[in-house]
Amino acid sequence: MRITTHGEYLVQLTRYTAFNCFLVRESDGFTLIDTGLKDSGQAIVQAARDLGAPIRRILLTHAHLDHVASLDELHGLLPDAEVAISARDARFLRGDNSLDAEEPQVPLRGGYVVCSTQPMRLLGAGDRIGSLEVIASPGHTPGHIAFFDHRDRTLIAGDAYSTKAGISTGGTLRVLFPFPAMATWHKPTSIHSAEVLCSLQPARLAVGHGRTLEQPAAAMEQAIAEAKRRVGREAHSVQKAY
Repeated sequence: MRITTHGEYLVQLTRYTAFNCFLVRESDGFTLIDTGLKDSGQAIVQAARDLGAPIRRILLTHAHLDHVASLDELHGLLPDAEVAISARDARFLRGDNSLDAEEPQVPLRGGYVVCSTQPMRLLGAGDRIGSLEVIASPGHTPGHIAFFDHRDRTLIAGDAYSTKAGISTGGTLRVLFPFPAMATWHKPTSIHSAEVLCSLQPARLAVGHGRTLEQPAAAMEQAIAEAKRRVGREAHSVQKAY
């Protein structure tokens, strides 16, 4: 697992060159954001030890398996760490893959896995966990959330953005790394969420897949514009077909 430090508070943990989770330094230890692929737990705990602080909290951006697959392992290693996820995506952890009546009635995409570990806290927009504010960013999944660190304006965006094989959002396909796009549930909603995240004017963008960007505003705007163009072309193609 590769360890990369960004600024004073953020540590990126990367497995297989493309799958990230993050440690955020707080006064009492680390907050872990996402748990990575299966069997990542030992390496994550060791990374925190090497960096000199315990993991106090485990926050999940969303319930796709590449973000939660090591949750049960980590809970076994860190039974006192608080586990939190959005109230909406918490249902996926227990195997409830139903859609709400007011949500777009399109099939879920991406892999979900049932976890025996259930969250101790359910998160909503505006909640604060230490230095982090919860930002609702649905679209990739119905209950996707991002975390904004007000100390240095770092945005930890989960899969609302990806920078692997070029920055993208809104389900925009990157041939060299198509998985975030293939797993995006509802593109129009995800584009709106990307706009909300961009409006925060983050100084740093950290994502689930790819490198962390400094001063990312222009790149985020570019990704939104490209996603809108592609969705517009898709809609036009459907209209022509009928």
